[in-house]
Amino acid sequence: MKKVHLLVFKAFIRPFIVTFFIVMFVLLMLFLFKYIDDLIGKGFEWYVILELLMYASATNVAMALPLAILLSSIMTFGSLGENYELVAIKSAGISLQRAMTPLIVGVSVLSLAAFLFSDYMLPVANLKMGSLLYDVRNQKAAFLIKEGIFNNSIPGYAIRVKKKDPDQTLHDVLIYERNTSSGNINVLVAKEGQMFITDDNQLLVLKLKDGKRYEETAGASGPYNPRQRLMRTEFKETEQRFDLSGFQLKRTDEDLFKSNYAMLNLKQLNFYRDSFSLKGDSNLRSTYRDLSMIARVYRTDSLNTKAPTIFLKKYKNVLDLIPLDKKLQSVQTAKEQVRSIKEVLSRKELFIADNEARMRGFLVELNRKFTLAISCLVLFFIGAPLGAIIRKGGLGLPVVMSVLFFLIYHIISTIGEKAAKEGSLTPFLGMWIAIFTLSPLGVFLTYKATVDSALFDFDFYKRWFKQLFVKHRE
Repeated sequence: MKKVHLLVFKAFIRPFIVTFFIVMFVLLMLFLFKYIDDLIGKGFEWYVILELLMYASATNVAMALPLAILLSSIMTFGSLGENYELVAIKSAGISLQRAMTPLIVGVSVLSLAAFLFSDYMLPVANLKMGSLLYDVRNQKAAFLIKEGIFNNSIPGYAIRVKKKDPDQTLHDVLIYERNTSSGNINVLVAKEGQMFITDDNQLLVLKLKDGKRYEETAGASGPYNPRQRLMRTEFKETEQRFDLSGFQLKRTDEDLFKSNYAMLNLKQLNFYRDSFSLKGDSNLRSTYRDLSMIARVYRTDSLNTKAPTIFLKKYKNVLDLIPLDKKLQSVQTAKEQVRSIKEVLSRKELFIADNEARMRGFLVELNRKFTLAISCLVLFFIGAPLGAIIRKGGLGLPVVMSVLFFLIYHIISTIGEKAAKEGSLTPFLGMWIAIFTLSPLGVFLTYKATVDSALFDFDFYKRWFKQLFVKHRE
């Protein structure tokens, strides 16, 4: 038994490691394609991109781990079945369940590790990636001067050069400067210049040669202003400095993102859920108090406690109970009371809807931490017997089957999560519906693999149809 268990475990661990990193690489490339426009042309240091990719890799574990377990289990038992090793194991009196025992233990350990990862490490990774991605997407594009194009990145300036050499020598430089406080418009023209950035990356310095500076002072509105002036200054060499601090990556305080659902662990999720539940109860009590106060304010003594009985016996209209000189006042008072009640209820309704949405978000994220662990087990009990039934190893049919079943799981879980967030389903049912749907399939496939069913043997179905056709002809 030890040799059989060791054989099965070795056959599983190698494809699992390979498929896990392949899936992680694919998901990381999808992340880059999604945010490529936010990363290119902003002059980030290499370690900023590497840090973002590291956090993105951590957040992709929740999708990569179940898929890797599903694919590797199909490949493992498909290869064992294709090489008749499963036949030899069963001929030795070892059932499929006993042969799967080391993998069941291993996948259970992986499921426990996935739960601990989702509770302790994943919230931190989501927090780090969310704050860094927010700063990256709000970062200004890097300052670049291209030939023949005006650059307006620096506020108040427009810079154009006719030609730029590889050594950062500029030719035919034109700089427009707009002083918004005084309304002045300055134009600087130079035949040649040299561009460099200071060591602290805070300033852009242009050393310009052989040029002119034109300064125009804006005057009062009208067709003619005698005080308007135009000054021209020639220079052999001058230096222009531009502030580049706005192009540096500025980090936002991570505490601003900590209340997001995906950035909380189980203890914090339970705390926030209880807090919002108390807020909901307090809102209901305050609604009752507000309505009671409105009733007391508008209550009149014109109707005594016997009014409902009198009304039922003698009158068809409630206004008949009110004296003629007080009817108009009573109707206006009733309208004001109804208007006040509607305003109170509309405000409370918005608060209740928002509070319930926040509650559903916390419950969805709380259930997600458990479904990640259980999904690893469910997909393993689908993949292992499925591989034993199809008896095909490699990256052909196993990849197709694993992608198919994982897409079914992912689509059902996505629909359930969306329905749970919208309130169509309870958070528990919405997050567990994919597990409840696929678990019977895992039990069915395990049974079929145990009894050596020809579930995916197309030759069996071909022979069965031939026999049925022959019987029909007879």
